[in-house]
Parts: sequence; C-alpha cells; structure tokens
Amino acid sequence: MSGKTRVINNTVAENSASAHLQDPRWQAVVSCDANADGKFVYAVKTTGIYCAPSCPSRQPNPENILYFDDAEAAEQAGFRPCKRCRQGLISLAQFHAQRVAQACRLLERSADMLTLNQLAAEVGISAYHFHRLFKAQTGVTPKEYQQAQRARRVREKLTDSATITEAIHAAGYPSDGRFYETSAATLGMTPQNFRSGGRDVRVWFAVGKSSLGDILVAESQRGICAILLGDDPEQLINELQNSFPQAELLGGDADFEQRITLVVGFVEAPQIGLDLPLDIRGTAFQQRVWQALRDIPPGNTASYAEIATKIGSPKSVRAVAGACAANLLAVAIPCHRVVKTGGNISGYRWGVERKRSLLAREEKG
Repeated sequence: MSGKTRVINNTVAENSASAHLQDPRWQAVVSCDANADGKFVYAVKTTGIYCAPSCPSRQPNPENILYFDDAEAAEQAGFRPCKRCRQGLISLAQFHAQRVAQACRLLERSADMLTLNQLAAEVGISAYHFHRLFKAQTGVTPKEYQQAQRARRVREKLTDSATITEAIHAAGYPSDGRFYETSAATLGMTPQNFRSGGRDVRVWFAVGKSSLGDILVAESQRGICAILLGDDPEQLINELQNSFPQAELLGGDADFEQRITLVVGFVEAPQIGLDLPLDIRGTAFQQRVWQALRDIPPGNTASYAEIATKIGSPKSVRAVAGACAANLLAVAIPCHRVVKTGGNISGYRWGVERKRSLLAREEKG
C-alpha cells in the first residue's frame, strides 16, 4: 500500500470517528440517558449485543456501534438483546421499579418472613443491589416492609379470629412471645384492647392557650400522644377524636394540668426541651422521618430532600412531606423545621404563619 493510500484511509477513519462522536445518539449512550430509551437502541459489532441508551454496561468504542430505531430492527440485523438493560425494551429504572413492585406483592402475600436472599432470588437481582433498590424506592428495608405487612395482618386477624393466639399465628408470627415483644408498638395498645375496638384505651386531654393560639395536649397510658395547634378548641377536640376514634377521651386531672404547663412552656421555647415520655404512633417509614426531624437542632432547618437523603431514601421526598403532614405532635416532632429546597417556607399542618413564628423564635433563641 502506498503512503498516499494510507493517508487517505486514515483520513476516512478519522472522519468516521468524528461523525460518531458528534452524533447526539452517541452522547445519549455516553451519559446513559434514560430519556432516550424507546427512541433507539444501539448495537455493538464486537459483541453482537444491542442495548438501550441507559444501559450501564461498559462504554463501547464509537466506531463499533450501530444505531437502530427499535429492538426488532436490531434483531433482524442479527444482534442479541442485552440482559442487563432488559433487552433494550425498557429502561433499567423501569425494570428496577417492576422488580421492587413484584417484591412488594410477594411480601404482601407471604405469611412467612422471607430472607433477603430468598426475595432477591425471586426477582432476579443480587441481594446487595436489591436491598439498596428496595429501600430507595419504598423508603424502608425489605425487613421493615415485611414487619409492617405482618402487623397489618395481625390487626385484621384480631377482629375476626376466635382467639388472640389464633390471630397471632395466622398473621405469620412464629410465636406468641415474639408478637408480644412488639405488640404495644404494633397496635398502640394491648391485643385485648385492640380486639375490643380500643374501647378500654383512655386518652386524657386538655385545651390551653399559647402565643400560637389554642393548644390541645393529649396523653395516653404510654405518654403524650398529641399536641395540636389551632384557633378553635372544638375543632381541636374533633381532630383528636378523629385520630383516636375508639379511645375513651377524658378530661385531665390536676397532675395532667401540670404536664400541660410543661408542654406549653416547651412550645413557647423549644430549646428547653420536653422531658416527658411521648407516645409516637406511625408506620416504620414515618417513624424514621420523625426521628430525623427530632435530630434537627432548634434554630436549624432541613429540606424535604435532605431528610429523604438522611434516612437513606433520596427518592422519597413526597413521602417525607406526607409523614410531616401526618405528625400529631407539634413542636415535639419538629416538622416546622423542614422547608423547601432553597429555604422557602411552605406546608405546615397547623398553618404556615405558625411555622414562620416557630422558626423566628428559634432563630432568636
């Protein structure tokens, strides 16, 4: 081959490589752009495999790839589908979402506790990777999700089983002792009280005044179970009744009035702390969010996204906001310290102005 021919061939190769690099489809492949999924697939000549743009496989050389409009066209050209990105037919994110949903259905149907390895094998993902995916998408670990489902089943069984023991075993608990270890947290009361519709559960309450308006404080046998703020005492009592529909609501005695004073003082100056037991009732996810809120010091704030990241579920921003809205313990669980990204104040169960007031007094304190 003459030197002139080699120069011409090198120039052609360089022009071809340059054209590949400038192709917007190549940029989608380089960045694993899920938005490009469904618009085309790319095939690698050296492996005989085609992939979706979002496939996380090792980046091929640009001169070794071909582009096709869809998977069918790639297969007609003799290429095999990539197993890692689900044959180029759906994005990896979609595949993961489907597998997590499949796992949730398995956990909801199974009375037995499945191990992480068993669950991961069922959905075809490695145990380590699956654990991370499940927590990121649901906000809880597979074990916590199973525990919540078992708690749901025992609540259902307690209402229609002949005995409490029968309900416990039908719900999937391996022994009575294992259930009774967590029954108070699971039911918020004893199994006997739950079985009777909560008729024997007592909640003492009183309504007082604070600089933020009316304040209702309620206490169960386990601790302070509600701190509600508002402008209408009757509305606050209705809110309490809706939150504890089966409980017997009782007016507080003299000792309880003293605890009311402590709670009001705490609401006025959160930095002093509240040295009273709390009866915190919520799902596993809500409990994790609420604990993260309690870790925010007075005078500081965090965004919903930051809380989601802190609890290990960065995609659960909306669920974090929902947990804040479900909080019954104003100030004690300081959902007022959660703001929008950028610091904008919005969303508070007891009114945005109260949220502003609480944050302002904490900044001064």
